[in-house]
Amino acid sequence: MSAAATAHTRSPRGPVLIMTAVALFVVMDTISKYLSVFYPVPEIVWARYFFHMLLVLVVLGPRLGLGLVRTRRLGVQLVRGLMLAGSTLFFVFAIKQMPLAETSSITFIAPVLVTLMAAFFLKEKVDTARWFAVAGGFLGVLIIIRPGSGIFSWASLLPLCCAASFACYQILTRKLANLESPYTSIFYSGMVGSVLMSFSLPYVWVWPHSAVHWLLLVVIGIIGGLSHLVLIKAYDYAPASRLAPFSYTQLIWVSLSGYLVFGHFPDHWSLVGMAVIMASGIYIATHQQMSERQQRAELQESAPGA
Repeated sequence: MSAAATAHTRSPRGPVLIMTAVALFVVMDTISKYLSVFYPVPEIVWARYFFHMLLVLVVLGPRLGLGLVRTRRLGVQLVRGLMLAGSTLFFVFAIKQMPLAETSSITFIAPVLVTLMAAFFLKEKVDTARWFAVAGGFLGVLIIIRPGSGIFSWASLLPLCCAASFACYQILTRKLANLESPYTSIFYSGMVGSVLMSFSLPYVWVWPHSAVHWLLLVVIGIIGGLSHLVLIKAYDYAPASRLAPFSYTQLIWVSLSGYLVFGHFPDHWSLVGMAVIMASGIYIATHQQMSERQQRAELQESAPGA
């Protein structure tokens, strides 16, 4: 890697952008939880993806034209969009029933599930240390939901379903890497979610009670699309393995948001579980970063003239 490329990768812009993106996610999730008191979950999820798709069309359509929608992997794009929509549906159902911070922290087991799925479906080699990290992630979830206690309920399974769907989405995103434009993938994410949820609208639609609620429904879609655009920009400056630890700042903001807006702060056991999940995810990310460095070093040593 050249000195210029290395400096670009070490730029602070990547971490700043990833932290901005996850802060936007928290704003979107907080608004969604508020709206879930008044409106059916499918309607909220429809708004999140419909206005996401409109934002992408308005911002990127004039510049990319048909290139925005042209894809050579239509089937993968559609399944990927389905997984993301399913993830959001499970998440909004979960935050309707559960505190925001606990729900978000359980969904952070997704990187652990990605490691698990990559081992079985992509045949990636997973060493013993990462298997311990996978076990640690599940332990953190068990600490938060505490099966057998009065805390546990069926709703605790919803964020796990959300994490599983999101992990499938990430695996499919890996398969599209370097094959499809990330902007095309963002478009299909919004399109699939909005079309899928549109089928439910005749059965669940509730007219917004006020102009403010209309605005909030529009805002969650705009924030959803904008946050994904910010994520893409972050990955221009640093690899995913380097940025992953910074994404856990979302748990700080979501805990504050849950306390300030809804009056709920995680109890000490939930905080312990969140810490265990964070430690497992950060270990997996840093281990991946070390593996990438080792691979680059081996390639440089084996290169002709090295």
